Amino acid sequence: MEEGEKAEWRNLAAASLVTEGCGFPVKYGGFRIVLIRYEDEVFALDELCPHADASIAMGPVGNGCIACPWHYAEFDLRTGEVLSGPATTSLRSYSTREIEGRIEVFL
Repeated sequence: MEEGEKAEWRNLAAASLVTEGCGFPVKYGGFRIVLIRYEDEVFALDELCPHADASIAMGPVGNGCIACPWHYAEFDLRTGEVLSGPATTSLRSYSTREIEGRIEVFL
């Protein structure tokens, strides 16, 4: 996304690549986002854990949250809220939609 470009729906991935319970990292412009399918809904969060910059894409998913693979800070899939430390800052969450086999994120 270029400076000054307005937020809109961005086509980020084929829906078939975002599998249940697994993080799928994507880059778009200056954004690093992880897409997660959980209970047949797709969520989008900032990819890097605010505690130590680990990619949460490789972290375990369950009970409506994803955990950082390094120190197991947990984040709510819907809101990005930090649920347990050592992280103290929440992740940004993004609106998603699935259309015609593609995952779109509002950026």
